[in-house]
Amino acid sequence: MPAKETTGADALIQAVARRGVQVCFANPGTTEMPLVAALDEVPGVRAVLGLHENVCTGAADGYARITGRPAVTLLHLGPGLANGLANLHNARRARTPVVNVVGDHASWHLPYDAPLTSDIAALAGTVGSVHTTTSAASVDECTSAAVDQANHTGGIATIVVSADHQQDIVEPSATPSTDVVRYAQVLDAHVREVADRLRAAGPRSVLLLGGNALSQVGQLAAARISAGTGARLYCETFPARAERGGGLPDVDRLPYFPEYAVAALKEADAVVVAGADEPVAYFGYAGIPSELAPPHTVVHLADPDKDAEAALVALAELVGRAMSSTPPAPPGLPAADQPLTGPSVGATVAACLPENAIVSVEGGTCGYPFYTASAGAAAHTVLTNTGGAIGQGLPVALGAAIAAPDRRVIALQSDGSGLYTLQALWTMAREHTNVVVLIAANHTYNVLRTELSRHDNAEFGPQASALTSLAEPQMDWVALATGFGVPARRVDRVGALHAALLDALASDGPHLIEMAL
Repeated sequence: MPAKETTGADALIQAVARRGVQVCFANPGTTEMPLVAALDEVPGVRAVLGLHENVCTGAADGYARITGRPAVTLLHLGPGLANGLANLHNARRARTPVVNVVGDHASWHLPYDAPLTSDIAALAGTVGSVHTTTSAASVDECTSAAVDQANHTGGIATIVVSADHQQDIVEPSATPSTDVVRYAQVLDAHVREVADRLRAAGPRSVLLLGGNALSQVGQLAAARISAGTGARLYCETFPARAERGGGLPDVDRLPYFPEYAVAALKEADAVVVAGADEPVAYFGYAGIPSELAPPHTVVHLADPDKDAEAALVALAELVGRAMSSTPPAPPGLPAADQPLTGPSVGATVAACLPENAIVSVEGGTCGYPFYTASAGAAAHTVLTNTGGAIGQGLPVALGAAIAAPDRRVIALQSDGSGLYTLQALWTMAREHTNVVVLIAANHTYNVLRTELSRHDNAEFGPQASALTSLAEPQMDWVALATGFGVPARRVDRVGALHAALLDALASDGPHLIEMAL
């Protein structure tokens, strides 16, 4: 029997597999059927079905944050890509490598402007680079370039491949991969200049950490720098990935609201950024500066594309000394009969964390209190919503669980944002992932009410109240989760949450706990 000929679709899957891609989060359509077939023909790439494209793109982001390697998404034409853009925006802000594969109409059909025809390249260009095939023979080269670029830059790369280019026969190819050098090194001379600036500023300095500066090694080096200079430590308000607990220093997040961030930085003579962008306000407010640090105080030790971890280690050799502070105290468990609030939930979750857990945080009600309480918890990894487009928390937790099946994953999720991508629950059940979803159910868009109260002291009229309320009708998260195949229960006291969380963490597969706040 003659050997099967290689199609363009086979060549694409072979190319991503050669570059170490192991997972494809897929929501395919008609123009991607050859690629679906190729996933069976080519070994090594696991296909995971998502019921919405924004679940696929968010899961790819979560996977890459944990592994450091890209996953592939398989999306249907321009509208499918558009459905996934919100979480691609978040991934771009997190600088995680993601490769999108988007099918297009057959090249000879494009001139007829069929109903699903759109400018896919323009849509993809809003979040990263675009690689469009010109023939089946170009598929291998386009795919290889896209994966290599995502690996090297920690960015988003999209491959647009026409249906006929997927189906046509090609000669087998094996474009060699290039060595992955994710971060450029910071020059020793520059580290010495920053050291001089820190010595001059002394305790009137701040060290702002992001990127790989928030690794265990980076944070321990930052703590030595703080001990040697008096610099205060902060991290980005929404870090893509931060190691936390396990004796690490308590590096607090820079406050979200700009007036508090300005107050935190106003006495600084030097704001040294390592792996982070220069701090700016999330939104513009009249009378509050967009740039949060005092003028002329920002010092760039390592831009986000540089190796901030290594730069901090080098800087600690010049100005650091052994940490003198004691590790943060372990979190205490609130009284069992205490009602659930943001602080009581945050403390309870922090006290229950198993060693090496991953916590995907989306929502401020419980997210901020948890981050504060978790400083003294068991060693864990926190993933936050980097880009601010809501609907990230559940897909990121899904991707993290597939990336690290030996680690327990907790999704600390607000109810309003959870509704954007609740289809992720179905994939969690289908893939039997060890994710515990904690839904903070206050039935309110609380962040919008906070913002509305800041807007000229606006009164809450009937329409403003209605537009920020999720209470009529009130959603039943237990029923929703059960309908997707995820066991669920509802709790309203600390003791009940404590027991439910320990039970869920001790069991295999996904679980959901609706926390009535």
